[in-house]
Amino acid sequence: MRPPTKDELQQPTQARTELDPGDLAHRIVEVASDKKASDVVLLRTAEVTTMADYFVICSGRSERQVQVLGHAIVDELREEGIRPLGVEGRGTARWILLDYGSVIVHVFAPEEREYYGLERLWSNATQVVRVV
Repeated sequence: MRPPTKDELQQPTQARTELDPGDLAHRIVEVASDKKASDVVLLRTAEVTTMADYFVICSGRSERQVQVLGHAIVDELREEGIRPLGVEGRGTARWILLDYGSVIVHVFAPEEREYYGLERLWSNATQVVRVV
């Protein structure tokens, strides 16, 4: 990806809309993988729900790593001019949800990921990427 131009950096703090949802989802997978998230899964949910086009699901090995992953995704995308619509769960760091509109990111502690089983819940969605 190219760095933002001077004009892009000077734009108001609104989210950029030029990234296709698929490209955004793949970028999030890339950031999570770079930060050593475990079992990163990208699901295409557009055909099974109107909630979002994609879910990115990943795990941290500890509460601290869950926090680091959540912050890294938000920070790296913010540097590219992309801001989440909402962030939930940072205080407990057991399950952080990042809402980017067409892409929803779930960063789990291992126990919560197993308990909630989002991959089972959304088993009708197409798995696009899995990084173990």
